[in-house]
Amino acid sequence: MRRVAVVGATGSIGASALDVIARNPGRLAASVLVAGRNVDALVALCATHRPEHAVIADPSLLGALRDGLQANRLSTQAHAGMAAIDALVASDACDTVVAAIVGAAGLDSTLAAARAGKRIALANKESLVLAGALVMEAARESGAAIVPVDSEHNAIFQCLPARDGLAARDTRGLRRIVLTASGGPFRGRSRASLADVTPEQAIAHPRWSMGPKISVDSATLMNKGLEVIEAHHLFGVAPAAIDVLVHPQSLVHSLVEFVDGSTLAQLGLPDMRTALAVGLGWPERLESGVGGLDLVAQGGRLDFEAPDLDAFPCLRLAFEALAAGGAAPAVLNAANEVAVEAFLARRIGFLDIAGVVADSLEALGAQAAVDLPSLLDADRLAREHAIRRVEALA
Repeated sequence: MRRVAVVGATGSIGASALDVIARNPGRLAASVLVAGRNVDALVALCATHRPEHAVIADPSLLGALRDGLQANRLSTQAHAGMAAIDALVASDACDTVVAAIVGAAGLDSTLAAARAGKRIALANKESLVLAGALVMEAARESGAAIVPVDSEHNAIFQCLPARDGLAARDTRGLRRIVLTASGGPFRGRSRASLADVTPEQAIAHPRWSMGPKISVDSATLMNKGLEVIEAHHLFGVAPAAIDVLVHPQSLVHSLVEFVDGSTLAQLGLPDMRTALAVGLGWPERLESGVGGLDLVAQGGRLDFEAPDLDAFPCLRLAFEALAAGGAAPAVLNAANEVAVEAFLARRIGFLDIAGVVADSLEALGAQAAVDLPSLLDADRLAREHAIRRVEALA
């Protein structure tokens, strides 16, 4: 029985993970559930899944969590605060961690799980963007198995053969990897036509059901840029060997090309439960609740096109940050989080997101960053700079 901590249990990825866990009662059990501030939703999940531990990230809500668990006559132990999350994911309360906190806030718990040698079903790409080298080094030293559950990286994981154990992938003979992107809700539109789009339009993804932040990232193609950086760390692939193709059907999740001319692809319906089932069960295949792919029923065609870097410059900025190295990826991620939050609050326009990120990279992207304190310092400085830039635009 695999005992799973779901970090980010009340989000869309957490909901998908818990659905997969519930479908495999003899193999999986939710032992720890973690949420940010939504006490009522966390208590409801505890009533359904009966974990041993529940954690609310906001310490001021510990009393409300305890009261909710007691009112439902649950034996689940209540905890609060980021330190409690880190301690539980590193403890014997779980052997597997679904890392699904959105943004840089997920780094500490991901690092704690990696250092403790856990299996990590990694959905928090920002951890690798901010501190990829450190996370991967911690996993190598402890023997932690990182199985990515972003659909694109999970596809690459499935296409590459295993090397030296469960999670490591063999990249010998690899020519390049190709990440696919749906193109988001604004595919095909010119840069000028995007000046007045609203948050509601930006989060209306045509193929995937996701939270608001990642939906906006998909609309700007920043999500794909973050995935390029993540792929570099996960698979040890040089930036020049990573490409992006827009694939509006979202049925081919990524491709792997080898030096002999062979190309392997992983296909499936656009449902996160498939990748989560791989992350939780690999090398076994688990029931995910996702049906098989009927290509005829899906329209009988697969289309691909190059990304438009003029209309969606965030993808170009991510490639540039990866090439620059040092603190640049951390600056990119931090500035983007600030800018997306400001856009969702209607303080800046859609096109301003890339502007804030570009301005932050120009100001701070050349910093060196060799350890976690320096990366966190770069993250802090980038957020401060981006906030000032947002205030000037607003």
